[in-house]
Amino acid sequence: MIRWIDAAVAALAVLAAVLTGCSKSNGAPSTTEPANEAGTTLLGAGATFPYPLYAKWGAAYNQANGVKLNYQSIGSGGGIQQIKSKTVDFGASDAPLKSEELDAAGLVQFPMIMGGVVPVVHLEGVADGTLVLDGDTLSGLFLGDIKKWDDPKLKALNPGVALPSKDVTVVHRADGSGTTWIFTSYLAKVSDTWSQKVGNDKAVQWPCGVGGKGNEGVATYVQRVDGAVGYVEYAYAVQNKLNTTKLKNAAGKVVAPGIPSFQAAAENADWEKAPGFYVVLTNQPGDAVWPIVGASFILMHAEQKNAGKATAILKFLDYGYKDGAKAATDLDYVPMPQKVVNLVEKTWTTKIHANGQAVWPPQAK
Repeated sequence: MIRWIDAAVAALAVLAAVLTGCSKSNGAPSTTEPANEAGTTLLGAGATFPYPLYAKWGAAYNQANGVKLNYQSIGSGGGIQQIKSKTVDFGASDAPLKSEELDAAGLVQFPMIMGGVVPVVHLEGVADGTLVLDGDTLSGLFLGDIKKWDDPKLKALNPGVALPSKDVTVVHRADGSGTTWIFTSYLAKVSDTWSQKVGNDKAVQWPCGVGGKGNEGVATYVQRVDGAVGYVEYAYAVQNKLNTTKLKNAAGKVVAPGIPSFQAAAENADWEKAPGFYVVLTNQPGDAVWPIVGASFILMHAEQKNAGKATAILKFLDYGYKDGAKAATDLDYVPMPQKVVNLVEKTWTTKIHANGQAVWPPQAK
């Protein structure tokens, strides 16, 4: 597993490689660049959830093929906005769009990777993975109803843990975020109060706390503040050495976050029947399931202006599915099952076109 610094180095390598491409007018993608040739730049923007992985894929793909990736980690809301306005080649969102919104914008959506969202805490004297939470206490913390770490509800769940009489500091996302969408999807399912007062969205009216921009911002706040509780994508927790909690799932079992419990959440997903691959993986049944799991999605326009550029994008994503699986697991993401990849690439063939012609699979020259 690489540490956060490794991901940062990979990201800097990508950014350095695409510096010239970033300076083009408004960052808009060129429609005249040749596909799959050294110097081609693929411009994407959106979710911070998969950013460490996309940075690693981009650096490796650039070294192997000379094709550059410029991925702006600006949050799912920003990614959706930019792909709709056609200022990027592809958008990325952890909050899937429903088929009506996809059709209205002329977009195609497909899952790229899966991962877990985890509560992270900074409590001096309480070790990583020691604290147990459930839906009631997690929602209570973020509602502001639980104000002290030695609250009776927390003590009841953690009889062997010396919880300090310390103020709770809630840290949440300040930007429109698919990570927030996944997190609030879970809270809305396990707490009627949360569902009624706050709800489920990429951006919500938080009852309390301080905001951080991106998974990176939340991680930084939690690191600095003793008594803090936040939520981040699991890879950020691992790479930043943040203390995670265990959770009591829908089956009443206490589980730890990790690849096995994330995979268990995805086992019941029926991607084939879901319009636009709209699948929500929070609070799934099963003894081994981590209850806050989601997929990260790619958004592209169904009708492409440049066939070569469109094919180059899909070649990179195909690389991610097939050659990037090990990098994904090394960074604690869950690769998409092969049967889902097959469904996705069938969608590329039938729904993504340029001048009325399919751009996938690549045509032999």
